[in-house]
Amino acid sequence: MAKKTSNSTNTSNYNIFTYIKWFWILFASLILGIVFIFLLASWGVFVEMPGFDELENPQNDLATQIISSDGRQIGTFFKENRTPVSFEELPEHLVNALVATEDARYYEHSGIDARGTLRAIFFLGSKGGASTVTQQLAKQLFTQGSSNLVERIGQKLSEWVIATRLERQYTKQEIVTMYLNKYDFLNQAIGISSASRIYFNISPKDLKVEEAAVLVGMLKNSSLYNPLRRPEMVRDRRNTVLSQMAKYDYITEEEKDSLQQLPLKLDYAPEGHSDGVATYFREYVRSWMGDWAKKNPKGKDEEGNLKYYDIYRDGLRINVTIDSRMQKYAEEAVTEHLANLQKEFFKQGTKNKTFPFTDLSKSEINRIVNRAIKNSARRQKMLQAGKSESEIKKSFDIKTEMKVFSWKGDIDTIMTPRDSILYYKSFFRSGLMSMEPQTGQVKAWVGGTNLKHFQYDHVYQGTRQVGSTFKPFVYATAIDQLKLSPCDSLPMSQITISAGTHGVMEDWTPKNSPENYSGYLTLKSALAKSVNTISARLMDRIGPQPILKLAKKMGVESRIEPVASIALGAVDLKLSEMVGAYSTFANEGIYNKPVMITSIEDKNGTLLYQFEPETRDVISKEAAYVTLNLMEGVTQYGSGARLRSTNDTRYEFKNMITGYPYGFTNPIAGKTGTTQNQSDGWFMGIVPNLCTGVWVGGDDRAVHFDSTKFGQGASMALPVWALYMKKCYADSSLKVSKDEFKRPESLSIEVNCDNYKSNSPVEDEVEDEFGL
Repeated sequence: MAKKTSNSTNTSNYNIFTYIKWFWILFASLILGIVFIFLLASWGVFVEMPGFDELENPQNDLATQIISSDGRQIGTFFKENRTPVSFEELPEHLVNALVATEDARYYEHSGIDARGTLRAIFFLGSKGGASTVTQQLAKQLFTQGSSNLVERIGQKLSEWVIATRLERQYTKQEIVTMYLNKYDFLNQAIGISSASRIYFNISPKDLKVEEAAVLVGMLKNSSLYNPLRRPEMVRDRRNTVLSQMAKYDYITEEEKDSLQQLPLKLDYAPEGHSDGVATYFREYVRSWMGDWAKKNPKGKDEEGNLKYYDIYRDGLRINVTIDSRMQKYAEEAVTEHLANLQKEFFKQGTKNKTFPFTDLSKSEINRIVNRAIKNSARRQKMLQAGKSESEIKKSFDIKTEMKVFSWKGDIDTIMTPRDSILYYKSFFRSGLMSMEPQTGQVKAWVGGTNLKHFQYDHVYQGTRQVGSTFKPFVYATAIDQLKLSPCDSLPMSQITISAGTHGVMEDWTPKNSPENYSGYLTLKSALAKSVNTISARLMDRIGPQPILKLAKKMGVESRIEPVASIALGAVDLKLSEMVGAYSTFANEGIYNKPVMITSIEDKNGTLLYQFEPETRDVISKEAAYVTLNLMEGVTQYGSGARLRSTNDTRYEFKNMITGYPYGFTNPIAGKTGTTQNQSDGWFMGIVPNLCTGVWVGGDDRAVHFDSTKFGQGASMALPVWALYMKKCYADSSLKVSKDEFKRPESLSIEVNCDNYKSNSPVEDEVEDEFGL
């Protein structure tokens, strides 16, 4: 019996020993298996593992930034709209919100949160995930998500390995910064800098606690917690983040309760290529950068081939001359007046059977529309798709859904593509450029009213007839050569330029409007009232060639024919050329080539390009000052005198001259311009440290007002200049001058015409009659 008991005990001990042995064998196997699995992960079996260089320098596509002269980012070029920031630029409450919500033990672990991992395994993720900030960064940098469970497990293991390596490679602050710079917040907001600008229109350092909580809340799933689509869900998620911050003592309970009561407040500022400020200017910069990159390779690759900068990936910094404040004021001025002007044009168009065109036959209108069809993007796409010309032509007469421009915002409508062409033709276009004469720096550039719908840049791309705004070049040439005074008088009588003289093919007799040819006028009054016969008389005395030579030295590159009619403005020029040339008068006769880009830096701050000023002496200080004095008469008692007015009850002033009365009292040199049939309205205005030009007109010359009252430059373009300047003067930080123009120390030409008083009534400027 005792022996049996002993055998039973031995058997029991043997079984226990066996169980223990197998337990340790299994345990060791499990540990070894886990180690082996992690070894496989580290060897890149599941996911290709990054090497040391990749960990040291993770590859990100970085957006190229366009930085204004006042330090604001006004645009980006990107494949991914990412602008990196440093840890020092991140507010403390943003980092605290991230840690409290995404990884409470962030500062305690080395890439993997063991407690969180065990909790996630035990509760199958029902009480929260286990991914640390470092693991999430590893996933963003080196792995891609997968819907396949086995693949995802392998990726997860690889993320753990990469996370531990990242922790050894970088500090906690660097990892947080990399994570926030990498995350895609949607709506072209990649990284915390872009997200701050796009959703709140501020930089990360200016984020408030509640705003930081919104962005941190989006880290869970930016597609689900999209503030533009699900504001209520985002607000709830924000409040969860605030609760987490209170839980870990980053904010007090009182602060949490107060912040959770706030509404979700966004200041959405999209950064698409057609969104934001200075869109036309940014397109100019894009083109300029393309040419620059071709001429300035950044080096060679391993095979000896040239490598070029990529503005969409290389994170360059382009420093430009545009002032973001002045650009904003310029765009506001164009929008305010053009929207108002358009109302009047539509109102008058109800009586026009060929609207938006004036005095065109049906065949002429068809010719314009067919030309637009031929140049349309729609036709190009259909050609690429293999459609025939007959199919394309037919499609333009089939109604289709489309989104079209309006001054109240885009409209969803149904119309034929042919009708949409006529619709778009009915809108006036505009250009504005503003430049510092002393430096050549362009401070504002408005190429049109809406880049998405109207791609043509009326500052730089196209030329339009300039009308009477060309006359100051005639007067300046005469003053420079003949030493004429603004007080000198010339007869208003008609003058005939004989055939064969000054490039005319037959006798040419320009007309005044109104047709008044009696008496004499001083040069100052003649320019103020844009008297054609006196401009022609001056041209006849000096000839067209010296005028063209002066214009060319002032930066005019467009072709000008040396004919007599240039005296009245029968010349097509760019707005940018006009502003550059007019600035010469304010810079004491010295021409500064307009500057748009001052420098370019790479992502590390290394200087790649620095602009060099291009200047040249054009006319004497005396001639420049006297020309300015002449143009001051335009705004004192000429076609630009409404800048000085303080009240007027006439219909057109109350309803169409936006912002009137203006009541300017400071010295302003200016010139209006109106071309034949009111097709183009111009105003060029100068104060001592700013020259601004404005053009307004239709896409086609046949789109215009019937009467000069509405179609003249003083009604079409001058209000934009006035609105812009009033906004600039209201912003004292800009320091736009109200001083007198600088007078040369030894002025030999008399400019004080005390004995002159105009007995003629001030007439509205009318169209230039070329008589050709």
